[in-house]
Amino acid sequence: MSQTIDNIKPSYPLFTEAEYVDNLAKKQGGVEERHSDEKIEEVFQWTTTQEYQELNFKREALTVNPAKACQPLGAVLCALGFEKTLPYVHGSQGCVAYFRTYFNRHFKEPIACVSDSMTEDAAVFGGQKNMMDGLENARALYKPEMIAVSTTCMAEVIGDDLNAFIGNAKKEGYVPEEFPTPFAHTPSFVGSHTTGWDNMFEGIMRYFTINAMEDKVVGSNGKINLVPGFETYLGNYRVMHRMMKEMGVDYSLLCDPTEVLDTPADGEYRMYDGGTSIAEVKDAPNAIDTLLLQPWQLPKTRKFAEITWKQPVNHIKIPMGLEWTDEFLMKVSELTGKPIPESLAKERGRLVDMMTDSHTWLHGKKFALYGDADFVLGMVKFLLELGAEPTHILCNHANKRWKKEVEGVLASSPYGKEGKVYTSSDLWHFRSLCFTDKPDFMIGNSYGKFIQRDTLHKGKEHEVPLIRIGFPIFDRHHLHRMTTMGYEGAMYILTTLVNAVLERLDEDTREMGVTDFNYDLVR
Repeated sequence: MSQTIDNIKPSYPLFTEAEYVDNLAKKQGGVEERHSDEKIEEVFQWTTTQEYQELNFKREALTVNPAKACQPLGAVLCALGFEKTLPYVHGSQGCVAYFRTYFNRHFKEPIACVSDSMTEDAAVFGGQKNMMDGLENARALYKPEMIAVSTTCMAEVIGDDLNAFIGNAKKEGYVPEEFPTPFAHTPSFVGSHTTGWDNMFEGIMRYFTINAMEDKVVGSNGKINLVPGFETYLGNYRVMHRMMKEMGVDYSLLCDPTEVLDTPADGEYRMYDGGTSIAEVKDAPNAIDTLLLQPWQLPKTRKFAEITWKQPVNHIKIPMGLEWTDEFLMKVSELTGKPIPESLAKERGRLVDMMTDSHTWLHGKKFALYGDADFVLGMVKFLLELGAEPTHILCNHANKRWKKEVEGVLASSPYGKEGKVYTSSDLWHFRSLCFTDKPDFMIGNSYGKFIQRDTLHKGKEHEVPLIRIGFPIFDRHHLHRMTTMGYEGAMYILTTLVNAVLERLDEDTREMGVTDFNYDLVR
């Protein structure tokens, strides 16, 4: 059962060969105590019924595939967006291995992040010693100019105080007093990855500005601040840079991990590359205003900018699709006095042209979707603009106010009348909905592929194809470089959606002499 260097196969098709099939059958029969195929199929079919769905939605003590990640994951991404900053997680080694692996699988890049490796003794006696040694070693080995500290479950359960620990580490000389060490408490057992990003961002802003507001004057630097939130489409950072430069706007993108997460293969390893500078952070309170590109995930940031920086923090919605990108650019123009240039007006016109070209194929198509609060809200809005019909709309970590806003967006369009919004629900709930009220497609991250497989198992007519837009995308390459914001992002989403519809039509009509009456070349 060995492979040769001249004929190496991956698990598929390797495991379809006779010797592997036989070996797996012996394992199942001998040690797995497996139920019969008939029983497995019986239970599977029951889980696709309305009866099961009603029981499924009564669950209280169990979450199955929650469609979210934990707080410190978001804190790590936030820290990566600042110049020469090393993310540092106060907790166990395994947690940090998970964060690094999670991002590595999505971005296909090595991810710099350290842990102070708390173990059983630290869980009993506290992790201050780990913190002191960890900060000293991390600074000496990796030579960052800032270390951003977050926590995991273990540190939070035992009540470790980051402010005290970091302060003691500085007093005892493990790191210099002046060395930047912002921090945030990010307990994994509450909130989500977006909460962790918000906490870490507010922690960094607080560290550099809370005690330095005496000489700050709102509007004195003539800039606007843009805060991206937990954002994994690198193209979205780039499209913000491009649009602001085309408008001639002076701005600061507060947190930009684009370069460190998309480094070239030129023989040089870059542990740090790009990112928002400390100088920009210190100058941020002098801006005209701070605009939150994903406001539903940034409540702490909003409160800090309003109360400490005394900025209005004008409300905008995530700039996805046509209307909300219009509103974003008009707000930037209003705040800065800069007109929207002809280049962006032309780009908008191209998007409208694309929408006109494709609306006949998207009109009336039903889409179920899941993901983070702002992304899902923006996607619902754009689907309605395309004449598509959002059906099941799920965000595990959103609140009742978000649900009400989504329902308001649905009510604003005749295409939203069938839409239903679910919070505090997971992908096992979503699976039930795909069986009992089948959409044409679902939009979400890679985890939806298991739902597609299950719906296909029930029969081809029940299959709900997955369109991969969101985070994480593990099983496709390079989608993290795409763009979902601005007119450019709307063009990408539209192209992805309409071509998924056309690909499905080809798949359904390629049987020669039977269904190929609609297998034509011009669409």
